Amino acid sequence: MREIRTDLPAQEWDDFVAAHPHAHILQTAEWGELKAAFGWVPQRIAVVEDGAPRASALVLYRPLPLGLGALAYVPRGPLMDWERPDEAAALLNALAENARARRAVALILEPDLPDEPRWRELLTGLGLRPSPLGSIQPRRTLIVDIGREEADILAAMKPKTRYNIRLAERKGVTVWEGTEADLPAFYRLMAETAARDRFGVHAPAYYERAYHLFVPSGRARLLMAGVEGEPVAALMAFALGRRAWYFYGASSDIHREKMPTYRLQWEAMRWARSRGCTEYDLWGVPDEEEERLEAEFTRRQDGLWGVYRFKRGFGGRLVRMVGAWERPLRPTLYQLYTALAVRRRATGVS
Repeated sequence: MREIRTDLPAQEWDDFVAAHPHAHILQTAEWGELKAAFGWVPQRIAVVEDGAPRASALVLYRPLPLGLGALAYVPRGPLMDWERPDEAAALLNALAENARARRAVALILEPDLPDEPRWRELLTGLGLRPSPLGSIQPRRTLIVDIGREEADILAAMKPKTRYNIRLAERKGVTVWEGTEADLPAFYRLMAETAARDRFGVHAPAYYERAYHLFVPSGRARLLMAGVEGEPVAALMAFALGRRAWYFYGASSDIHREKMPTYRLQWEAMRWARSRGCTEYDLWGVPDEEEERLEAEFTRRQDGLWGVYRFKRGFGGRLVRMVGAWERPLRPTLYQLYTALAVRRRATGVS
């Protein structure tokens, strides 16, 4: 017997998500709680067969301006067997029905699927189409295989990266597990990095909420790097199932020659291995083919190019995701919204 449920307890939900082959931290109940504190409305929808979840989707609703309704967004989901047409159709229809009831103009999915022809064809066959709004999560990333011995992981890195990891230790860089008391220092480093590299950051309350939701359960760790006790770099990494993700990182302008960020990443990988993870996702590089990435990274500093120079040294494989796909639910209003959004993007107006 199959039923659609929106009332699964958070623990039962997270147990299903953690055990799924495509388990993703962005599909946990905790992620919904995090986003709920900052303008999103989460809803958990599951296909249950014979009393056990078979498929699920954490949906995040965001009100649109001018009273246009809302967008329904599924980050790195749904979690299901995409090649079971009946299961996929049942969940997608339930998502669309619930989204319409909440006045959503469109349902947007960013599945945890690689950008391959068979997945694009499958999504098209399910009545979805690529979204003109583009991806919200990074489309392309580097994933490090950490399922090997530490010596083998290091051997797969670029020589300069291995050197910098060892240099940081020789130069007295220490790394410790951050506590709640380290959060102000973490945010100061985030703000300093954002000003230097010209990117946006969340408010302090966002990182505090993420810390309290994920660190006590062991699904995240705040790591701080310092020189003589002074914090000079920090990161927050997340882990679920076989995967870990590097979401937030920052560094100071001082002591950069001691390479604290390299040792920090290495310690984050070691923590992820201790959690049983076999993959470490460095979470975002420029969305370009590998040949262009290698040709451009030495001369480009804008956007994610400087980040790519750092991340590529850890020896990960380049992966591109299938991106954002949509099902319009109120076509006229959605067309108006997308036209406004594309125009803002083209003119730089936000």
